[in-house]
Order: sequence, then C-alpha cells, then structure tokens
Amino acid sequence: QVQFVESGGGLVQPGGSLRLSCAASGFTFRLYSMSWYRQVPGKERELVAGITSTGGSRNYADSVKGRFTISRDNAKNTVYLQMNSLKPEDTAVYYCHADKTVGVREYDYWGQGTQVTVSS
Repeated sequence: QVQFVESGGGLVQPGGSLRLSCAASGFTFRLYSMSWYRQVPGKERELVAGITSTGGSRNYADSVKGRFTISRDNAKNTVYLQMNSLKPEDTAVYYCHADKTVGVREYDYWGQGTQVTVSS
C-alpha cells in the first residue's frame, strides 16, 4: 500500500532553516509530480511548492519564492523541501502530495503531515 514517511519538521527560530523529507513507497514514484502543501487550523490547505516527475519544472507560492526549494531524488523515492529564512507565518503542518493524471483519471496520495513551528 501507499506509504509516506515525512521527517524534518520541528521548532526553529525566525530566520532559521529546516529541511523536510518525504520518503514514498507503494507506487511508482518517478511517474508522479510531487508537491508540498501546508495548513494552519481554520484555514484551507495551500500549495507551497511543486515539482514535475522528472524534476524539470518547479513552482512556488509567492510567499515562499526565494526562500524555499523543492527537489526530488527518484532513486530514493524521496522529495525534499529546503526552507530558509523561516518566518513565524510559515508555521503550519506540512504535507507531501503525489499526483498523476492518466487520461481523465487522476491518482493522488497524501502524506500524514509534519509540524513546522517558527517561533522565538
């Protein structure tokens, strides 16, 4: 079955850095686009960053451009999110997400989430 192991979250001071990892299994990772989303209580889940299956294209939310970098290692079935210059407003639960579309059918899977807290 599909499984994700997310790690790297925690408490960090403003201006600090964290690196999130999401190791996937149970599906053909290299065929899926991967994304990181985040959610705070009372708000909708928002897209933070995405990367295509080959890693050839990436996109970012305006709020994290220049600070966050998404990458993937298809040999390790893992997607990463390097987060620098963290701000208190980056505090959220971060989720990895896999998706692919074949014809009209979409396949997608969610990780369990990892908490990131930015506070002094």
